Amino acid sequence: MEDERIIELFFQRNEDAVTEAQHKYKTYCAHIALNLISNSQDAEECVNDVFLTAWKRIPPEQPRNLKTWLGKVTHDSAVNLWKKNHRQKRYAGITQALDELQEAVPDFRNPEQETEAEELKEKINLWLSSLTAEERKFFLRRYWHGASLKQLAKEKNVSAHVIAQKMYRLRLSLKAYLEKEEYFHG
Repeated sequence: MEDERIIELFFQRNEDAVTEAQHKYKTYCAHIALNLISNSQDAEECVNDVFLTAWKRIPPEQPRNLKTWLGKVTHDSAVNLWKKNHRQKRYAGITQALDELQEAVPDFRNPEQETEAEELKEKINLWLSSLTAEERKFFLRRYWHGASLKQLAKEKNVSAHVIAQKMYRLRLSLKAYLEKEEYFHG
């Protein structure tokens, strides 16, 4: 079923919307969740929460791209679950990727800084648009979807060390860009 039709079903409050969305995107969402939290039971719980969230938020939200919207909801849900469980020291799945990015991106924890965080998001999107399609794909797969260096290396048929070096150079590029834009204060 086409995404536009699935979104129409959500707006009609037809429960088939959830069934169709799950049928089309459950594997995609599960892949993101599992990459980020490395625990299949919690990843499954996360994915179930994603479709419940879709039911609650569509409408009033109207996603332009259902797959991307569900991917973002999955990412946010997995990161929130990871943070909750990380306090209990249960996961290692996303720790390394977040530690790597911490050197390049400032942390906004204060609610008063939300506007600055939105501006940062726009700057990162501009930086991402300056990358080659392949660089952008691998950067997002690593730091948004939580893919391991080993997974990325296998896709590109190179060693994990080659991918690690590429990610390092991309993080340095992001950091330099954000410093130039006066968004990095570290």
